[in-house]
Amino acid sequence: MSKEDKIEVEGVIVKTLPWSLFEVKLPDNFGGGWIIVRAYISGKMRKNFINLIEGDTVLIELTPYDLSKWRIVFRKK
Repeated sequence: MSKEDKIEVEGVIVKTLPWSLFEVKLPDNFGGGWIIVRAYISGKMRKNFINLIEGDTVLIELTPYDLSKWRIVFRKK
């Protein structure tokens, strides 16, 4: 398993939490039903001051090393 093996999923931000955490709802076809996960903003999004609000569609990724930490890498328009 290489470092570039990442799972990327598209989701919708449901709730904004403190310390730049977000609750993201994943689509129905991922995991056999809708799932809400917690995700944080990637470093490049923080550096470029990308603002996220509830209802935004985002692309989140998961590394195979730690299955509990999701990272928001892209905000779709």
